[in-house]
Amino acid sequence: MPIIVQKFGGTSVGSVTKIKNVARRVMEEVERGNDVVVVVSAMGKTTDELVTMAKEITDNPSKREMDMLLSTGEQVTISLLTMALLEQGQQTISFTGWQAGIQTEAVHGNARILQIDTKRMEAELQAGKVVVVAGFQGIDEEGNITTLGRGGSDTTAVALAAALKAQRCDIYTDVTGVFTTDPRYIKEARKLLSISYDEMLELANLGAGVLHPRAVEFAKNYHIPLEVRSSMEKESGTIIEEDATMEENLIVRGIAFEDKITRVTVFGLPRTLSTLSTIFTTLAKHHINVDIIIQTMTSEETTNLSFSIKSEVLQEALQVLESNKPNLEFERIETEDGLAKVSIVGSGMVSNPGVAAEMFEVMANTGIQVKMVSTSEIKVSTVINEQEMVKAVEALHVAFNLGAHSKALA
Repeated sequence: MPIIVQKFGGTSVGSVTKIKNVARRVMEEVERGNDVVVVVSAMGKTTDELVTMAKEITDNPSKREMDMLLSTGEQVTISLLTMALLEQGQQTISFTGWQAGIQTEAVHGNARILQIDTKRMEAELQAGKVVVVAGFQGIDEEGNITTLGRGGSDTTAVALAAALKAQRCDIYTDVTGVFTTDPRYIKEARKLLSISYDEMLELANLGAGVLHPRAVEFAKNYHIPLEVRSSMEKESGTIIEEDATMEENLIVRGIAFEDKITRVTVFGLPRTLSTLSTIFTTLAKHHINVDIIIQTMTSEETTNLSFSIKSEVLQEALQVLESNKPNLEFERIETEDGLAKVSIVGSGMVSNPGVAAEMFEVMANTGIQVKMVSTSEIKVSTVINEQEMVKAVEALHVAFNLGAHSKALA
């Protein structure tokens, strides 16, 4: 029988009542004659609560022990959902990430999946059982529990769909699909019928929280059709596929935004061919992701380098840079926090020059100063003051007519 992977996020399993609702959604798929693998997140704000407890004990918790702690959240959910399905007469078994055969690299807090041994899951499916798997977690080659980073349950679901050669992967969430921007902030945001892997990957990387970026990467690499849909409302969602249906004249497909961004400027770096590779290799070794990069030549001998990072990793980044100062040979570091990133995304931008210019014109007319810029074929990202983030998104949403295509998008 075809295998369907269903993933339910934290809000969808946030209470016993909601878990019972999830069980009913799972049973609907079983009754259609499909084998079902269900991936779940921790209930509601469980992960946040566990993090808070850890920080009450120490300001610098062990990353290994944080993985041990945080992985318990999903274990609660898989047990309760399995009980709910058994209560309905459906044979079901729950697996932690490691019981499901998910092996990861030895990186605590943000591990990548290396391989999945599906034998045990396949045996249980053949026995007629629904398999419920804890998302967000795996095990490294030394037997340590690892986690995949926040939102990693999406990645678990798509990786399992690829490994099991599933027909599709349904991502159930608290929204009805992928919108032109976050409808919690912009009331005129519209649901897209479909979006391409590349566009969704850009939006996910740029702050759109509806899908984890690695999940989209898996789906694209293994050609897994994804559908983002509501766990509460029975309506079609947004299909994420290779070639999405292009709505007429919709050059920009979505706007992503992210707050708590910091600009780091490193002054007085030696002007050599290896300067950039040395500094960013140093940061990468400590798993610090750098985003927008600007280099400024100040003299024949020195250069300044600015880049944006998430504010939550600022102190770690500064510590890494300062500890490597003799090797990097910079003079000083300055930071600017209270920033946000606002980005427009759309495959139609490739064949329509002038989109970036229009974005900058909208920013200028709205009185918003652009501090940093980054572009690719299908996106333009800007760093601005955090307090102007929503105003910028509202203006861009109107300028690119994203709220005016209700018939095409809804």
